[in-house]
Amino acid sequence: MLIHTVMRFSALLSAVALFGLPSSGAFAGPTRYPLTLDNCGHAITFKQAPSRTVAIGQGSAEILYMLGLSDRMVGTARWIAPVLAEYEAVDAKIERLSKDNPSFEKVLSKKPDFITAQFLWQVGPKGEVAKREQFEELGIPVYISPSDCTGKNNAGVSDGSRVAAFSLDLIYREIRDLARIYDVQGRGEAAVTSLEARVVAARTKIAAASGQVSAVFWFSSPKDGDPYVAGRKGAPAYIMSVLGLRNVIEADDEWPNVGWETIAKADPTIIVAGKLDRQRFPLDAIEAKRRFLATDPVTSLMPAVRNGHVFELDAQAMNPTLRTIQGIEVVAEAIASAGLAR
Repeated sequence: MLIHTVMRFSALLSAVALFGLPSSGAFAGPTRYPLTLDNCGHAITFKQAPSRTVAIGQGSAEILYMLGLSDRMVGTARWIAPVLAEYEAVDAKIERLSKDNPSFEKVLSKKPDFITAQFLWQVGPKGEVAKREQFEELGIPVYISPSDCTGKNNAGVSDGSRVAAFSLDLIYREIRDLARIYDVQGRGEAAVTSLEARVVAARTKIAAASGQVSAVFWFSSPKDGDPYVAGRKGAPAYIMSVLGLRNVIEADDEWPNVGWETIAKADPTIIVAGKLDRQRFPLDAIEAKRRFLATDPVTSLMPAVRNGHVFELDAQAMNPTLRTIQGIEVVAEAIASAGLAR
């Protein structure tokens, strides 16, 4: 079935390249302003394409970079990993307002005409930067990544629980929405087509391992606390589902706290450890994670650790972002290189 799917998809890509046929949604004409979109259950209106955007969240910023819209950006904030190598040059030209969440005043100092945000808690009801209404009262529309509000309950104090499992369709929706807002629909469709092909290629690489490998994705750990590991409905769970891996964690929370004793009993084949650029928790750094796994009385005895099946992954790829595609590729390559896909 997978081989036939790949063949059909390859044929589609060949047709696109040969005949110039656009993929789904590409027949839409130019954006007509004023444009009103539904975003996280909230109507947002644009009188024209934005020219002074502030992206609060690495995920939001990198999608704009991918769409070639860096010249419409005046600031970014909240980065947990280095920018993708292909965007280093454009990123260097845009002011980093804060490595974490910027203040409301700092964002306004850039005189933005549009705000994109990766997380609802940044500009939603909790408003760690500001509430959406505070920006809108000033005539500044706010777009929140659909991946953080669609199919998700954000009412709790944690990172929220998924009512429905995350899918890359939410990232593709964000790409298409932003492309429409800026009237660059062709770029959006080309980006989605390319990303879909990358997912198919990664899945094909380790098709033989489907159902044979189990995993746990470890983001970080608070001091003297249980680790934050990926639940069964977030972005890492999607990575595992695409690659045919079994998640040993069954909680619906995005990042539940689960004890290492419980994880050890589940005996995952591989441990995927997040690489964070931030320094919020003692075990953010990948070196600290590896040290802990090798020396802790419980984790040091786990077969995944003893067999060297601890794989590193940019933590941003563990968030529901553009990097999730990169996460699929990196994990597939690691499994193949370790000889687990035979």
